[in-house]
Amino acid sequence: MNIPSNLRYTKDHEWISVDGDIATVGITDFAQGELGDIVYVEVETLDETLEREEVFGTVEAVKTVSDLFMPLSGEIVEFNEALESEPEKVNSDPYGDGWMIKIKISNIDELDDLIDDAGYKEVIGG
Repeated sequence: MNIPSNLRYTKDHEWISVDGDIATVGITDFAQGELGDIVYVEVETLDETLEREEVFGTVEAVKTVSDLFMPLSGEIVEFNEALESEPEKVNSDPYGDGWMIKIKISNIDELDDLIDDAGYKEVIGG
């Protein structure tokens, strides 16, 4: 299982990559494996400012639909539009082309609440 050490994670199985005050968010390799074949990613919160742990969208797999939660408070400034036509990128490249949103972080201190790769391995029992 791929758990890159340069990313931060949430207990909701999302990964976060930070560049300045912009965070890129996706779901982890573990999460996409648990969900199975992803057929649709919906994010209707573009340009909205949401608090941490609010729902920003959903990911739909063949057997289930799961909510996506904000890992950090901020404004959603970008959605990966490639997922509209190719949602399977979340399965094939969850840490690359399968990213979901970019957030303009409103409270940088919230980064301290995210977990590192070792902590995430414990979350999934690895």
